[in-house]
Formats: sequence, C-alpha cells, structure tokens
Amino acid sequence: MSEIADSGDFVQSLARGLAVIRAFDGEHAELSLSDVARRADVPRAAARRFLRTLETLGYVRFDGKLFALTPRVLELGFSYLSALSLPEVVQPHLERLSREVDESVSAAVLDGTDIVYIARVPTRRIMSVRITIGTRFPAYATSMGRMLLAALPDAAREQAIAAAALEQLTGRTLTEPAALRAELDRVRAQGWALVDGELEPGLRSVAAPVHGRDGAVIAALNVSTSATRDTIEHLTEAHLPKLLATASAVDAELRLV
Repeated sequence: MSEIADSGDFVQSLARGLAVIRAFDGEHAELSLSDVARRADVPRAAARRFLRTLETLGYVRFDGKLFALTPRVLELGFSYLSALSLPEVVQPHLERLSREVDESVSAAVLDGTDIVYIARVPTRRIMSVRITIGTRFPAYATSMGRMLLAALPDAAREQAIAAAALEQLTGRTLTEPAALRAELDRVRAQGWALVDGELEPGLRSVAAPVHGRDGAVIAALNVSTSATRDTIEHLTEAHLPKLLATASAVDAELRLV
C-alpha cells in the first residue's frame, strides 16, 4: 500500500472520497459535516466537497443538518457480490444452522487486515455494536478472521500480521505477534478457530472455513454466543460439529455454482 501511495499511480482525492463513504456505518447512519470530516480524517472543506459530489451523484442525501448514505451506494459492491455469488449460496445454510444451534451465525471474507460480513442470521444482540452486512472487524481478534489468516500462504500471513494494528481490545486479546502466529498455526492444523472474549468481553465464537472450487479458503462461517449462556465445551462439542457440517455443505454447493 505504501509503495503505491508514494507512486504517481495513487489518486489521493479518490482515497479521501472513499474514506468519506466509509465514515458511515450501522452505528453512524447519519452524520454532520464535522462528524464526517473527523471520522474520515479529512479537512472540513474537503469533506464538504466530497459530500456534495456524492449528493449530486445520488449516493448521499442531506436533510439540511445531517448527511446519510442512500441505497444507491449498494451499487458500489453489487458487481463484486454478484460475481462472487457467495452470499446467495451461504444465506440459506446459515438460516438452517441458526435454527439448529439457536445462536447468531455469520459469514465473512478477508479484506486486508479486516473481516467483512457478507451474510448473517442474528438471533439476539450479543455485542455492543450492531452487526450488519459490510460490518468490519480486525481479523486478528475474531474467530472468522483467525480462520482466514491461518489459511493464507505463509508470506501473505506474515504481511497481514505486520500490517495489523494489534490493539488490546480486551484483557484477553492476543497482541504479541509470536503468540498470534502460534495460534494461527494451531488453527491451520485443526481446521477451525475459537475466540473467547478477545474482540469484546463475554463474546465467544467458533469459525470454520469455506472453500472455493480450487480448494482455497475464500470465506469463513461462525457461530457466536455469550459466555454467560454457553461454555467453551458446549460451543466446541455441540455447535462446532454442526458448523463444520454446514461449511462442508456450502463447499459442496460452491463446486456446482
């Protein structure tokens, strides 16, 4: 990224415009001009120009006080999702799995050092933030992220670890690169990942890989639960086999797509 940014091929205005779009999320659906400038880390005057441009193009609406994205912004990701076809394939499997385990289940892909949710079936709210399609979390502190990082080739995995900001999100979060590497080795060997209270206190989740036609891991599925409701043993002994079976079913269907 830094090499491209330093070259003549990097368009900073485009990068800033995308940062303005990313300033909006499920917890910040409506923002003032000052809020957008702060969250996108751009000058207020620049934020105003980007927002007015996006408004003219139909991607943003303004009520005289607050800005918000319009549904047209979905066009930006539609081509990717349509070509991938993964969310459409995964969703019914997630719905079946959620009924079986009576817990929230999700699917995500890796984007740099983050995971991005592409499908989800919530049963109850177990995090302080609302998770929707497109929600991003740091991969190193999530079960799906660990699964996806573990599946990377060694060089790509090292690059991802080096690029990640390994912050202490909770008292349990792994932040030492050596410890994270050891955990990713274990995840790669066993074929699934478990995270207990590393992203948010009390949140437990287990993840399994989804493979493409060529056998490479292209996504991950997870079951999320609360430490007050489920023990680690129940998560791994009761939910994990059903999760692995669901991932295998998704694999089989993707081979036919």
